[in-house]
Amino acid sequence: MINKTHIPKWILPVIVLSQFCGTSLWFSSNAVLQDLSNHFSLPENALAHITSAVQFGFITGTLVFAILSIADRFSPSKVFAISALIAAVFNGVIIWNHHTLTSILILRFLTGFFLAGIYPVGMKIAADYYDKGLGKSLGFLVGALVLGTAFPHLLHGFTEQLPWKTILIITSIIAVSGGFLLYFLVPDGPYRTKSPALNLSVIPKIFKDKSFKAAAFGYFGHMWELYAFWAFVPFIITAYTIIHPNNSLNIAISSFVVIAIGAFACVIGGYISLYKGVKKTALVSLTLSGLFCVISPLLFMIPSQALFLTILSLWGMVVIADSPMFSTLVAQNAPPIYKGTALTIVNCIGFAITIISIQILLLLQSYLDVKYLLLILAIGPIFGIISICKST
Repeated sequence: MINKTHIPKWILPVIVLSQFCGTSLWFSSNAVLQDLSNHFSLPENALAHITSAVQFGFITGTLVFAILSIADRFSPSKVFAISALIAAVFNGVIIWNHHTLTSILILRFLTGFFLAGIYPVGMKIAADYYDKGLGKSLGFLVGALVLGTAFPHLLHGFTEQLPWKTILIITSIIAVSGGFLLYFLVPDGPYRTKSPALNLSVIPKIFKDKSFKAAAFGYFGHMWELYAFWAFVPFIITAYTIIHPNNSLNIAISSFVVIAIGAFACVIGGYISLYKGVKKTALVSLTLSGLFCVISPLLFMIPSQALFLTILSLWGMVVIADSPMFSTLVAQNAPPIYKGTALTIVNCIGFAITIISIQILLLLQSYLDVKYLLLILAIGPIFGIISICKST
């Protein structure tokens, strides 16, 4: 066991790198969706269904992990490594040539299920190592999630000559590497408190705390917007190029920039929280992302593609910067022995909300002009802002 007073400097970088590697599985199929659609003759609405399958798998996984208190009862590093290995296998199996949409959705569901042992467990490991300055540490960790999410877009954008199967294989290998790297280099943290036994009554109890409830509700509002925005970034950029045919944006590279730049916002927000406080930092970020939702129709009217991409990238920054802040508030206000369970169940509910917002956007896509579609996302930030303000 590592001493609380002397935590090696390489611990956080290894956790961050492993988190990046594991979460690169999240949108791997989205990055090669056009190739998948052509190869397997998928319908036009496959994007939303494939994205939702991963989210639904993650929700199911986090629910199972939370009910069984997996991250609190067993070594988080082992849970992370095993989950990364299994998720990578399900991601890689998509390269088989005889899939249907149903089988692809099942594989993406199973990948999402074991991502539940990567993302929230990675945060649990960080919380087991860093008591003070947790917001800064989780800023790096969520930044890794953002880069992992965006990475397949970059890989596809710069390697269009490579077969789509190669991209899936690469992301699977990276995920396995990250899992074993964390397992061998990051033992259980000094602040870890092992849960003594399975306790199914803990979940409703932790929501009775007013501060915990406010942090969780703020996170839920944030999640209404986040993954719907990420999933539809390629669609937003494509729609812009159709409206402004004289502009030529590389969809994959532009999508990577808009999503990946959020990683820097997470890190910057983590440092800001040291001086301005975690709650205030979260509130400012959530308010700014809500404003971008409200003004989103104006984005498509911008004639300059550079200005369009700049504003969309600013949205990509503030839409995620509050995520490590909310996770910090959840971890700080949860019972110590059930910190992992609290983080996992909040993730579970939050990602359930992402499915609803993504499917609503998909449904409204047939009825609303693309310019007004993203206004729906403002519901989440408004709800989150109200929840936070009520608790102060």
